[in-house]
Order: sequence, then structure tokens, then C-alpha cells
Amino acid sequence: MSDQCINFINKIKASYQPSGSAIYLGAGILDGEVLAAAEINLSLDMMNRHGLIAGATGTGKTRTLQLLAEQLSDAGVPVFMLDVKGDLSGLHQGGENNPKVAERVKELNKPFTPSGFPVELYSLSGKLGAQMRATVLEFGPTLLAKVLDLNNTQTGVLSVIFKYADDNKLPIIDLKDLKKLVSYLSEGTGAEEIKSDYGKISTATSGTILRKIVTIEQQGLGAMFGETSFDTEDLFNKIDGKGTISLLNISDVQSQPVLYSTFLLSLLAEIFYNMPEVGDLDKPKLVFFFDEAHLLFKNSSKAFLEQIETIIRLIRSKGIGIFFCTQSPTDVPESILSQLGNRIQHALRVFTPNDADALKKTVNTYPRSDFYNIDKILTSLGTGQAVITVLNEKGIPTELASTLLSPPRSIMGPLNVADYASLVNSSEMTIKYKDTVDPESAYEILTRRIDDKLKDAQQSPEIDQEVPNKAEKSIVEQVMGATITRQIGKEIVRGLFGMLTGKKPRSSGGKSIFGF
Repeated sequence: MSDQCINFINKIKASYQPSGSAIYLGAGILDGEVLAAAEINLSLDMMNRHGLIAGATGTGKTRTLQLLAEQLSDAGVPVFMLDVKGDLSGLHQGGENNPKVAERVKELNKPFTPSGFPVELYSLSGKLGAQMRATVLEFGPTLLAKVLDLNNTQTGVLSVIFKYADDNKLPIIDLKDLKKLVSYLSEGTGAEEIKSDYGKISTATSGTILRKIVTIEQQGLGAMFGETSFDTEDLFNKIDGKGTISLLNISDVQSQPVLYSTFLLSLLAEIFYNMPEVGDLDKPKLVFFFDEAHLLFKNSSKAFLEQIETIIRLIRSKGIGIFFCTQSPTDVPESILSQLGNRIQHALRVFTPNDADALKKTVNTYPRSDFYNIDKILTSLGTGQAVITVLNEKGIPTELASTLLSPPRSIMGPLNVADYASLVNSSEMTIKYKDTVDPESAYEILTRRIDDKLKDAQQSPEIDQEVPNKAEKSIVEQVMGATITRQIGKEIVRGLFGMLTGKKPRSSGGKSIFGF
């Protein structure tokens, strides 16, 4: 063995051999040779310092997610993952020692023991797993406006509607409630009722909001809004000492990336709000993987990104680790990228000038190496290989290492149809969240109020009918001049995320996430 190889192994051992529990990622590669003695480990107590898994399509990012999830589960750490293509359900069943796996474990000089893991399957449509729901009020106006693709003016109007509902104790549970409120407050008695205190809502703006809501319903995604809303405590379950791997299968709603990425953020915010401060732990309480992370940041406002950054920065002290998975590090804003201490970079492909620019920026984010030309190694990695640098147990970035990753021990693909259906149908979560609960909420209260006014009008025909106000201000003047707009600056300090609806538990159906 050459002096350079010995030097490389010694440096890797010094960087990647923590004294406590760790996740084994693989072995270092130098000059094309896998050096099994150069073991690459990620200390468990650094998993809440967050991380990034990046690389071009087909380079093995999904299998890296699988590898991390398996060992976290073994360590008793629950995991939440987005299953974009529906091919992570194989985590539940032991894999096979096929020739490719046998070759890899021989190079790594590690035994291969197939194993399955406790898995819970969830779905936003309710068709591919236990139904995940959130009430409209829990989503709040800011996240909901992102889902509905509203502009700033329409978002302001939505905030007015949420404020009115909060002030008048009108729970917004599902889309039916929201549609009723929008219609009620934009015309007739409701419009007159809010004009002096909240401002006038134009029929054009209310019509746009209603159309966007109907579009969500027509796409079959209305079921994700309502009760029983998902209890984030269910993400912390363990079975026989192993952490449960919760998979949100969105293969049937891939055409709605903003919807599912925003839903994930609402879950993360809910976890942040509910979890107590715990400081530094020997292992995280939960690791949350954000696959297709670029969808979360695309076209996001500065205020929205600041809220995400706040969560990333503060949730570490609550024992929660967050890993973003995307094609390029440049997909993640710098302010958030700087919070991600653990980096697993699969191959980058350079086909265009933009790709070359992204490569240059990526290289600049990595520490210098005495063993690699980083830009060349990043473009020459094979499938199942990655450049890795993580934080050691002292919080110091480790030596950069080109790595042959260990293969997952479970099936590298989806369960067959029968096994998948059996896993879903036998789950306690499926039973718990199967039925929709429709409590008395804004729709029923407003319907009753309207009916009562109609009865009163029929009994008192001499009362003059209301005359519509013909002189309408522009919607910008209406919103900006309304009492609610002047109050928002004061109300926003009520919570870290500007909750206009107050900090009430999920179960009460009255909490708004990022509701400003």
C-alpha cells in the first residue's frame, strides 16, 4: 500500500471515527481504489445539525435516503420521508444478496444481512395509505395562499378572511367552510358587516379565490383538508425498539408539487411548535427528509424563506434533524444551505452553461482536499458513489471523502401490490384517520345565520332591501385602508410565525401555521 493511501486512511479515521453511536455510510475511494479501512461514519448526535443529499437524476440519492433511514430506525430514531415515486415501501421487507450487492459488500469488507423495518404508509389523497389531513385553519392564510397560487393582494384578502373567522369564532375546518366564508364576506349582508372594520372584498378577488379552491377539489385533493387532522405525535412511534419509518406516498399527486411541499412545511412547523427544548442529545428524536426540496423554495417570497430559515435554525435544539434532498446544492437558498452541516453529494452532470455555473458554485461550498480535484471528482462519480463531508462529534467538518456507499438491507424498490395493500389495511393509522369528521364549523354557522335573516326578512316585508354600494374602491385601497391591515403589525407579534388565529392545539381545530 502506498504512503498516500496510508495517509488517506489515517486522515479518514481521524475524521470519521466517533466515540459514540454512528451511521456507517461506506468506505473512502482514492485513485479509483476502495479502501475498506477508510470507514465513513456519521455520528448520531450530529444528525440534528441537518444535512443535504444532492445529485443528478439516477445517481443513487433515493438509495442513500434508504440507507440512512434503515440505520436510524435500527438506532431507535423515527424517520419521516417523502416517497415521490412510491418506491420506498420496500423498506418494510428484507432485500436480496444479488451479485451487485455481493460485489459491493466485498469491496467494503462488510457482512450483508437483509432486514425489513417498521413502515407506516400515508397519502394526501387517502388512496395509497392512511389519510393525512390538516384543517384549513391549521394551514393558515400564508401557506394556503402559496398552495392556491394567490398574488399579494389576494393573499391580503385571505388574511382578512382568516382574521374575521378568528374574531367571530368561525372554525375553518375544510374547503367547504372557506368557500362559504369567501362568498358570505364578498356580497350582501356579510360584505356590509365587515366593511367598516375589515374593508370591502371585491367580487373579482373573491371569485379568483373561489376558482382556485374549486381547482384543488377537482383534482381530488380536497380530502387533505378537514378533520381528523394528522397528529404529529404519530411520527414518533417505535416498534420493538426500532424507529418507525413514516412514508408519505405522493406518486398519485406528483402534478401538485406546491401542495405537498407546503403540506410538509406545515407538518414541520407543527412539530417545531409542539416539541419541547431538549438541547444536545446522543441521538435525534426524529429525522425529517425533504425530498424534491427545490419545490419548497421555488418562487417563495423573502418572508416565507425567512420563516423556513427560522425553523431550520431553531428546531435543532428540539432534537429534530432535517435533511434536504435535491439535484443541486444551488436549489437551496444560501441562508438555509449554511445551516446544513452534513453533506452527501452524488454526481453532478454538466451539459449546459448553467450546469457548469452550478458546478463551480458547488465546488466553492466544500472544504479543500489534499487528495481530490473536487470539480473533476464530482462529475466522475458512479452510481452509489458520493463525495461526503459531515460534522464530527465536536462539530468540526470532516475530511472530504469520495465514498462507495453501503447498499440498503431492504428491498431497493416498492413492495408488490398485495404486500403494499396488506401493510396499509393492517395499519392502526389507516383506521385512525379513515373517516372524515364534519363538526359544526363556519359553513353550518353561516348557513344558519343566513337562513335566520331570510326568515326575519319574510316576516318583516316592510324592511327596505339592501342597496348595493356602487362606489367601490380598488381592492388594494380597501385592504390597505382596512382596520385589519392597520392591526396586522401588532397581531403578528403574538407568535414566532405570526399566528393571527392564536396558539391553540391542533385537536381544538384552531391553530394557524404561518398565519399572517
